[in-house]
Amino acid sequence: CNTTDKKILSQVLNNYDQETTDFYRWKVEYTQEELSKLILDRSGVDYGTIMDLEPIARGTSGRLYRLKIVGDKKTQIIGKELEIRRTLSESHLLSSAFEAYPITKEGENAPSEFLLKGRGWGHGVGMCQIGAAVMGQQGHPYQEILTFYYRGADIIQVTK
Repeated sequence: CNTTDKKILSQVLNNYDQETTDFYRWKVEYTQEELSKLILDRSGVDYGTIMDLEPIARGTSGRLYRLKIVGDKKTQIIGKELEIRRTLSESHLLSSAFEAYPITKEGENAPSEFLLKGRGWGHGVGMCQIGAAVMGQQGHPYQEILTFYYRGADIIQVTK
């Protein structure tokens, strides 16, 4: 899943997605001002100064589907996954499988920065499209690729 091979990426990604460089592990950093403005612009809700981004519920793949935004003016739980991803990014985060780290400097009452550390890029159903493309490029047959990602699965032919 962690390739920079432009030939493979051009086969599986749209042009605009090819600008992304970290699919497997990624991070996004915001200042307090950037995050507060972003959340206001994207959600229409004025939370004021963001104090915390608290995970409330995760699915089996580790992706958040309920997130508590704690502000000094308002606190509210948002979700589902796509709402979380869209609220915390100009377009959308690569995944909702992330941890949020508020960074508060000594002597300050509120975080001055937030670091979001995430993993994955996609639907969270178990197969990395980029990893599968790399395996295909290396000559692995589709049966091997599928059983690599879906261990214990049987591939059978279904006919009418």
